[in-house]
Amino acid sequence: MTDLILRFAEPADSNVLFQLIKQLAEYEKLSHAVTGNVAALQEHLFGEQKYIEAILAEYQGQAVGFALFFHNYSTFLTKPGIYLEDLFVLPEYRRQGIGKALLTKLAQIAVERNCGRLEWSVLDWNEPAKAFYRSMGASILDDWRICRVTEENLKNLAAK
Repeated sequence: MTDLILRFAEPADSNVLFQLIKQLAEYEKLSHAVTGNVAALQEHLFGEQKYIEAILAEYQGQAVGFALFFHNYSTFLTKPGIYLEDLFVLPEYRRQGIGKALLTKLAQIAVERNCGRLEWSVLDWNEPAKAFYRSMGASILDDWRICRVTEENLKNLAAK
């Protein structure tokens, strides 16, 4: 993949990035969960308060994948970390090293920024992704579960 370019997303990429996010949701059978929009994504990537960063993978001038991430923090390590929210490569471009290149780029960013770890979640049914992540040196932590409060429950919790 000598024509593969990995680069930080720019404001003009917001639309194509959102289209890739919708394709990821479709792959994960979660299209119904996409309630956001391009304007919000662009604001969170490039606004006054930047919440997220994104790396685009381009092959022969076409966006074929992305990694969207943000910093978290480990109190035990007393170091920042990187949390990979989404990693996606279009189905027709898989098994060509693009996912590996994106993960490698994130690992390089984590090392450059003196992060203690790079972490992400994987759906329990996604065996191909789990095998890929293990091949890249990742451990899948069976003893940890994600806790989430959203929508009305979030508002209710905030009001207590």
